[in-house]
Amino acid sequence: MEYTQPICKTMQRKKKPDGSDKAASVYDVAREARVSVFTVSAVVNHKSHVGKKLRERVEAAIRKLNYRPNLLARSLAKQKSHTIGMIVPDIANPFFPMVVRGAEDAAQKRGYNLLLCNSDDTQEKEENALELLLSKRVDGILLTKAICDVSPPLRQRMREMKIPIVLVMRTFPKISKDAVFTDDYRGAYEAVCHLARAGRKRIGLIGGPRKISNGKARWEGFRDALKANNLAYDPALVIEGDYHMESGYRGGNLLLSHRPDGVYVANFLMTVGMLKAAEEMGLRCPEDFGLVSFDDYPWLAIFHPKLTTVELPKYQLGQEAAELLLDRIGGKAGPGVQKKLLPELRVRESCGFKLQGTRAAEKEQ
Repeated sequence: MEYTQPICKTMQRKKKPDGSDKAASVYDVAREARVSVFTVSAVVNHKSHVGKKLRERVEAAIRKLNYRPNLLARSLAKQKSHTIGMIVPDIANPFFPMVVRGAEDAAQKRGYNLLLCNSDDTQEKEENALELLLSKRVDGILLTKAICDVSPPLRQRMREMKIPIVLVMRTFPKISKDAVFTDDYRGAYEAVCHLARAGRKRIGLIGGPRKISNGKARWEGFRDALKANNLAYDPALVIEGDYHMESGYRGGNLLLSHRPDGVYVANFLMTVGMLKAAEEMGLRCPEDFGLVSFDDYPWLAIFHPKLTTVELPKYQLGQEAAELLLDRIGGKAGPGVQKKLLPELRVRESCGFKLQGTRAAEKEQ
């Protein structure tokens, strides 16, 4: 049996005019375009002082020779890699793709690339990702902090390298005073007030981990909204989850066994798990309980009933975090920035306003 070795065409080098297959250099481009090396460098680095005709001639030579700048050499010369790193807990969580997209778009507008890592919300994977990004000499890091501390040796290394870090969604002052996050307290407060306006009296919570800043803020918003509406806080109706679907399912079984008439769930994945538990228990929304979820997505229009949600500005979150990081990389000094973005309550059908109105009319009859 004969074996043939596949050739990846995209990896083949284009031959130079002299017939060799050695990668073209900046000197080859300069010779082909009949310009100086400094002019080629100015075109490659997008300097504005090069005239249009000269620029087009250099660009034509670059295409002809398939020239690729030596990014490593450039980064060593400038002490910058023009790359930022980003670490998120779980890219499979539908919340994070738009956050990453916002960060990537903002980075590319300013000539930077983005390297993405997952931590799976664990200390080991987060520290491995941080070590990787530091070894790659990224110019800065966007970090959604995992539910853990950072080891003192790694914290010391980050301080020594003086690499700017901006926290995204979760604050963690031990690492950085710069953070861009959503007003989770306000979002939770408005969610529970809306359930109260819909006539719900026994309102439960499936929340995130209280060890992290946004999990704590959402729990505090829930608690204070109950107090503001003269509703009792019942510990049996408060379940702590981990933002994953499985914890929503487990929390749903525990919470719904106490028969709350309103439920606030602190993220979309846990909402899906809770609704699965409700279906298995034969409970229906909004007939048996009203529901408000955190996070909003286009596909929620096909849910029945259509979910009332607290939308978080995901794209803006990534965009503004990246812009703050790039400002720090560019040398902008000053005290730590804590930027809080506002959520938006999107009212639909799952709290049962129509149902409450029908029941009130029936009582009057």
